Amino acid sequence: MAIPPAEWTAPTPPDGVTPVSIAPVGPTDPPAADAAPYLDLSTVALLGKARRAPSAGWRKWLYWGSARLVNMGESPAAVRHDTLVAQVQRPLRGCYRIAMLSQKGGVGKTTITATLGATFAITRGDRVIAVDANPDRGTLSQKVPLETPATIRHLLRDAEGIASYSDVRRYTSQGASHLEVLASESDPAVSEAFSAEDYSHTLEVLERFYSVVLTDCGTGMLHSAMSAVIDKADVLVVISSGSVDGARSASATLDWLDAHGHEDMVRNSIAVINAVRHRSRRSRTKVDLTKVTDHFARRCRAVCQVPFDPHLEEGGEISLDRLRAETREALLELAATVADGFPGARRVTDPVGWGDGRTVRSAACRRGG
Repeated sequence: MAIPPAEWTAPTPPDGVTPVSIAPVGPTDPPAADAAPYLDLSTVALLGKARRAPSAGWRKWLYWGSARLVNMGESPAAVRHDTLVAQVQRPLRGCYRIAMLSQKGGVGKTTITATLGATFAITRGDRVIAVDANPDRGTLSQKVPLETPATIRHLLRDAEGIASYSDVRRYTSQGASHLEVLASESDPAVSEAFSAEDYSHTLEVLERFYSVVLTDCGTGMLHSAMSAVIDKADVLVVISSGSVDGARSASATLDWLDAHGHEDMVRNSIAVINAVRHRSRRSRTKVDLTKVTDHFARRCRAVCQVPFDPHLEEGGEISLDRLRAETREALLELAATVADGFPGARRVTDPVGWGDGRTVRSAACRRGG
C-alpha cells in the first residue's frame, strides 16, 4: 500500500552517515537559469540566410555563366547603394520640413528642390510635396507635368474645406516619381503679398497629409514669408554653385542666419555644391572645390556635391530615369544626409579622413562637425 506524500518521512540514516538534503522539485518551480533555450524555429535558423545574387556587373555575368554555382554576392557599390536607400527609408513620424535657400539665382536651387523631392518620393514611397514660396514667379511647377492651374493662393482660399488628401490633391501637380508640387502665384503683384502668416497656414494644411515638405524659397532673405519658412523648418539646405560668387553668396546666406539668431540652424544645415556647368578636363577654372567643400564643412552639418547633368541643364520637366547614374547616386547621398536629421535617427561618427572628429560619408558628401 502506497504511503501518502504528506505522511512520508525520510528514513533515519545509519550511524556515521551524513544525511543528504534533497529538495523536492514541483511542477511550478521555475526552470534553471542555465537551462538550454528552445530551438529557434525561424526561417533563417532552419534554412540559413541565402546569399543575395549579384544584380549588376561582372559578378552578375559570372553568376549566370556558372549556372548560378558561383555567387560572389553584391559589389561594395551595390551594398553601399542599398545602405543609402535604407537610410532614406527611415521611419518618420509626423512631417519633416526642409527649406531650400540661396541668395543667388542661377545656382540650381529649384532644380535641387525638385530632384531631392523626387528622390525622397520614389525611394520612400510616401507622400512628398514641394512648395514654391518664391515671390518672383517661381519655376518649380515647370519641373513636373502641369495637372492643374491652381496655386498656393487657391489652396489658402479653400483651406477651411480641405478635410482629406484627395481635397489637397486638386491643387497639386505630380511627376512620374510621385513628387507633388504646389505652384506659386503667377501674378507677381499677388505673390508679393504672400506673408509669413500665409505660409504658416499653408504648412498647417500640408503637414496633415504629407511626410516630407520641401520649400523652394526666393533669393531674398527679407521677403515677408521668409521668417516663417526658417522658423518652421526642421533643416536648412543651402545651395551653392562651384563658382566664386556662388560660394560667396551661399556663405553670406549662412552669415545672415548667424547674425539673426539662427546659429543652431546653421550648424545643422546642409550645403549643396551644385555643378550647374560642365567642367571638362581641359577647363582652366581655378576654383578649388576641395577648399569650397572644406569651408562649408566647418560651418554646416554636411556638404554634398551634385555633378553636372545634361538633363538638368535643359531646365524643363525632370525625370530621374534620364539622369546619369552618378547624378542619381549623388541625389540619393543628399537624401540620406537629410534623413540623418530625422527625429530618432542615429548618426554614426567616423573621424577617419578628417582627423578632427568630423565625419565623412563619401568623397561626394562630407559631414561637418
